[in-house]
Amino acid sequence: MSAALLAIVTVAASAPARASGPAPDQPAASFIARYGFNGRSSAIIDESGNGHTLRVLSFHGGQVRQVAHGPGTALAFPGKCTARVCPHVVLQSQDSADLNPGTRNIAFGADVMLAPGQTSQGQNVLQKGYSRTSSQYKLQIDGVAGRPSCVLVDERRPTIRIARSSVTTADGQWHRVRCQRTGTALEIYVDDVMRGRTAVPAGLSVSNNQPLSIGAKGAYRDNDQFNGTLDNVWVRIG
Repeated sequence: MSAALLAIVTVAASAPARASGPAPDQPAASFIARYGFNGRSSAIIDESGNGHTLRVLSFHGGQVRQVAHGPGTALAFPGKCTARVCPHVVLQSQDSADLNPGTRNIAFGADVMLAPGQTSQGQNVLQKGYSRTSSQYKLQIDGVAGRPSCVLVDERRPTIRIARSSVTTADGQWHRVRCQRTGTALEIYVDDVMRGRTAVPAGLSVSNNQPLSIGAKGAYRDNDQFNGTLDNVWVRIG
């Protein structure tokens, strides 16, 4: 299957091998947002039925490509770039209150593939909000070792809570990664095995007016661009 290029929306520079499908313990009806990336348009439909459509935003020619994955397709993001100006791209929804968990339990994740030579200091897979200016939940793959981690930041106290994986996902193979906050525990799972855990306050609340962002935190220069391939991105609250 040949790669297909999705249409993109350009924004100003100053603007801030596993089977595909949901994880076996995540029934489709429970998702608040879910993206299988099997369409071919500039608007990526939310398969949960909740209307959190994604648009593709780019900077300096950033693009995403559809590539084969299992019975469907996945999205390949721009590769690693060390030039002064690099292509950037992000998928973003509109802000919606039902994407904010508040103090409720939340789980979110994605199928990821990242080659060892494509790691960097910081690559964002999925996030809503910012650690310094609002509140946040985030899945990222950071550092030369390419180990994923999960982040929660409270809307009143900016302490960054991180559950780090003890294993890498940057080996050129598909891995299913899941972040899960249950009460006072934040856990990260890689291929359905818990690989990291940290405690969080019972009252930690994530609520902000930012979009859900996939593949980066924005389309601007300092965007923590993801440099691999993503599929089956999802969020569940409650």
